[in-house]
Amino acid sequence: MKIIIDDKIPYICGAFEAVAEVIYLPGSKTTATIVRDADAIITRTRTICNEKLLAGSTVKFIATATIGYDHIDTDYCDRAGIKWTNAPGCNSRSVEQYIASALMVLAEEKRLNLNELTIGVVGVGNVGSKVARVCGLLGMKVLLNDPPRERIEGSAQFVSMEQIKSEADIITLHVPLNIKGDDATYHLADDSFFKSLKKKPVLINSCRGEVVRTESVKLALIKGEIADFVCDCWENEPDIDLELLEMTRLATPHIAGYSKDGKATGTLMSVQAVSNFFNLGLDNWRPEGIELPAQPVIQIDGKGLTEQQIISKAILHTYDIRNDDALFRSKPADFEKQRGDYPTRREFPAYTIEATSVSQETMQKLKKMGFIIKVI
Repeated sequence: MKIIIDDKIPYICGAFEAVAEVIYLPGSKTTATIVRDADAIITRTRTICNEKLLAGSTVKFIATATIGYDHIDTDYCDRAGIKWTNAPGCNSRSVEQYIASALMVLAEEKRLNLNELTIGVVGVGNVGSKVARVCGLLGMKVLLNDPPRERIEGSAQFVSMEQIKSEADIITLHVPLNIKGDDATYHLADDSFFKSLKKKPVLINSCRGEVVRTESVKLALIKGEIADFVCDCWENEPDIDLELLEMTRLATPHIAGYSKDGKATGTLMSVQAVSNFFNLGLDNWRPEGIELPAQPVIQIDGKGLTEQQIISKAILHTYDIRNDDALFRSKPADFEKQRGDYPTRREFPAYTIEATSVSQETMQKLKKMGFIIKVI
């Protein structure tokens, strides 16, 4: 059999070579000619898997090593008998880390006490649920909005979008991109969305660029309908609106989910899915060689520090969003290069905290976030 694999998917080299012919290519080079006699494609978001690519091919299975799958024309695949899978939740802890870092930077720069703020989490799937959990550990009041889940589970833990618009100091978006239907999210944040906000919240978008209408968020910033915009996902990537970039408080090139842990999990899920579909015997395959963090031990002396400052030190040691923001602003034209060459970022469980003068309550919160705790 023959498998086409995006060459930016990490840790996958060598996984299939014993059982298949494997071709590694950049996503942009994965063409109809290339896939014509392939059996499977393992891809990322930059390869549009539609009729133009797949018609007349022998492709039977597509695995994307990403949570999102709007780059796959699922209707066409269903009609053509092509099975497909994504990697739900693979980078959820990475996005959790990204949001936590953004919150800590905003708190530091704007002198905010997070335990006095309300955050609205819109979309409470694999990612949103972890973001909600870490926000709760930071002492924030958390409002959850997820109409599909609410219809199934009832309204006990969910609130309306109107309540979030009315009460939230920060709104963070974690919805899939749905173009139509009752749960359409395309341009969810449009002119009417911003006009109906009762407070002037910070808006964070780390799900899909098209969920936020570019012209609407620019106007909202100009009119003061929102206090700040934190953006990882942009309309028309990689050709983003440079005016919006200048107006954005924290800006990154679609890397919120780019921890090595998240990438490894996405690769694992894709390899196992292909193996299971074709019965290749690789169902227990695991990625190897995941890079260690440069400084895996975090030493914290909590004397004279608030709990928020202690937790901030831990979070920003693992990932400081300002570094990605500075690089992106310096070379926005390198959007794809910065994604492809993204440096090692490991999630909270890859770090050990050695602490002195830190309360047991704070240490328990850090432990619940995933850090390994060592009390000196």
